[in-house]
Amino acid sequence: MKRIPVCLLVLLAPLVVPARAADPPKERRISRAEYRDKMKAGWIGQMAGVGVGGPTEFRWQGAIVPADKVPAWTPETVNQFDQDDLYVEMTFVRTLQTHGLDVDSRQAGIDFANSKYPLWHANKAGRTRLRQGIAPPDSGHPAFNDHADDIDYQIEADFSGLIAPGLPNVAIRLGETFGRIMNYGDGLYGGQFVGAMYSEAFFETDPEKIVRAGLAAVPEGSQYHEAVSDVLKWFHEHPDDWEAVWRKIEAKYQKDRDYRRFSCSKDDKEPYKFNIDAKINGAYIVMGLLYGGGDPWRTIVIATRCGQDSDCNPANAAGILFTALGASKLPPEYASALDTKTRFNSTEYAFPDLIAVCDELAAQVVEKAGGRIEKSADGAETFVIPVEPPRPSPLESCWEPGPKADSRFTAEESAQIREKDE
Repeated sequence: MKRIPVCLLVLLAPLVVPARAADPPKERRISRAEYRDKMKAGWIGQMAGVGVGGPTEFRWQGAIVPADKVPAWTPETVNQFDQDDLYVEMTFVRTLQTHGLDVDSRQAGIDFANSKYPLWHANKAGRTRLRQGIAPPDSGHPAFNDHADDIDYQIEADFSGLIAPGLPNVAIRLGETFGRIMNYGDGLYGGQFVGAMYSEAFFETDPEKIVRAGLAAVPEGSQYHEAVSDVLKWFHEHPDDWEAVWRKIEAKYQKDRDYRRFSCSKDDKEPYKFNIDAKINGAYIVMGLLYGGGDPWRTIVIATRCGQDSDCNPANAAGILFTALGASKLPPEYASALDTKTRFNSTEYAFPDLIAVCDELAAQVVEKAGGRIEKSADGAETFVIPVEPPRPSPLESCWEPGPKADSRFTAEESAQIREKDE
């Protein structure tokens, strides 16, 4: 064998290029038809989840819902038009449709103040403050809202991801616009987490990857980030035993007072069993997604059986999973009896109207975010979406809040609020 001179090896060395991982994509593509199919499925999932979980809501607190107490599915179960999980966010959709994507939280607050449907907890407290002249973000600040860490924006943030495919920063920004009407800190982050998961679900089907994408939209150091991280860790410790993880969540996020510091349901000695805090219910959304394993019914059942706000949590979990699957791939029983004529409570929308509005808003969102819409020779459209890492909102907490904004509606703005609390 001939020996190659050392000097020649030195000359040849620069020609050997080490292999490297491919650069991450700078954009992602989804046909508008596929986007619409997935977005439609996201709304169906919310309706399905809340329909199944509705009869169990808060009937099991600090306890797992027995398997035989989960309502059976019938195709008509999907027809849910009087649920706050759905009609509240449609007010936000209407605000965007009417005032544009750059609408500020003050106008969003005026529109919300004029809503007529029944509300509870942070939503109700926020709307009361709005009607009293306290504008966002103070309407959701802990100084004015005793429910600011509650679940409310989390249950109604689905829209923010459904109109922002692959754009988690849009979901985060919409949380700043709409979530601060009634929430703060972890209460806000829960909605941004949900919105970011929906955004990712247009391009990902693995539930764990979707959850991790949502987690990246939540500021590290928050208890909400800690709760989701805990469930992910415990899932890998107990991949076949969701009830073991449920017990860990119960011990930490139900019974440990350090994780109920701004809970609206606690007393001087021991927190009440009732827990509408965003963190624990957000953990139950994650439980449904991870242990559901991509199966629609199992996802709904597990999120329901975790208890507490057991209609909202399966609504979020099923909405996200159904988005990932798409309407065309759902088992037919989930949409075969869908009522397309009834309007959702106090809204302008029947189901087809809602789908059409979200489709148009998504096209606007994509272009505003620096993407584009390509059209082929046959007229088919494709969303081309820029890839950006999530930029979470600043870290804050309800128990040690930042300063109030001293935000008040002007006389002209107050005159636009026609509804008043009795």
